[in-house]
Amino acid sequence: MVNNSTAVAKDNTIRVSPLKLGNITRLIVNLKASKAINQLKFSQKRISMHVLKVLNAAIANAENNQQLDIDNLFIKEAYVGKSLSMKRFRPRAKGRASSVVKPFSKLTIVLEERKNIKSEKGKK
Repeated sequence: MVNNSTAVAKDNTIRVSPLKLGNITRLIVNLKASKAINQLKFSQKRISMHVLKVLNAAIANAENNQQLDIDNLFIKEAYVGKSLSMKRFRPRAKGRASSVVKPFSKLTIVLEERKNIKSEKGKK
């Protein structure tokens, strides 16, 4: 999965459901890193700032650990998965209780350096 032209960043405890996080990550896959940063900065979703932190960490890993050119970085993949779930209880009528599940999510962003930028501009 990981070779010399890719960089990875992960966050294992993001306090949002995987479905909501998946909606944000689908927006940035196959985008250039600078365009993805702008997309996340101007998003109205609360969770987009957490995704931006993970993306900035992946860019820093690419620059410092793999010595990749940050101008040629594209988001190759973005994985979203379930993490732990906090279980809480709310009081209900007649002495009963109902459960409230507060899910956490995992996020993995994989960046790739692409040399042929001209072919990528034609896509979108």
